[in-house]
Amino acid sequence: MEFSAWEPHYLEILAYFGFSREDDEKAAKLLATLLNRDDLSTLIQLVKGYGVTVCGNAPLLERELALIPDGSVIFAADAAADVLFTHGIRPDAVFTDLDGATDLLIEMNQAGTIVVVHAHGDNISLIRYWVPRFTGPVIGTTQSTPLAHVHNFGGFSDGDRAVFAADSLGAERITLVGFDLDDPNVDPVKHGKLIWAKKLLALIGHDH
Repeated sequence: MEFSAWEPHYLEILAYFGFSREDDEKAAKLLATLLNRDDLSTLIQLVKGYGVTVCGNAPLLERELALIPDGSVIFAADAAADVLFTHGIRPDAVFTDLDGATDLLIEMNQAGTIVVVHAHGDNISLIRYWVPRFTGPVIGTTQSTPLAHVHNFGGFSDGDRAVFAADSLGAERITLVGFDLDDPNVDPVKHGKLIWAKKLLALIGHDH
């Protein structure tokens, strides 16, 4: 999704949650200074024309692993990567704002998993801690104005951002597993994020 099409939704999200665009852009600029590479071309080669499975981090992910199609490119949303990895599946890319990052992510990255690091106003300290530790392929993203090496594919939370990226980069088909957008057992902020995830995914034909 082009930023001009995404920006109105972003402004609505800022108003809904009371987030600061200035803080988002400060985080994006920090991420840009810490990244010494941009592996977007590697991600495009993985995705364009291929089937992509996006794994959300809902509790039902573990029992839905069998639904991943054979040969699919696998995107993981944040801590879903650990669930996959502990079941013998190394995701091709992990979309994360780093709040669920563990040292397993370092291990996956060293083995070739692309870490798509998202910058927003609330994760500046996490960006400072984790980004210098990634020695494998890395891509930066923002939910605000994109920079030269910090991209904006659309989407808000880790799972729907991964779906937007797959869509933007030309996936032939997208399968969702581990998504529970109607989970009643979440706190109010997470509930708001699920509402927005459902709304945003519907924009690109992936209501779930």
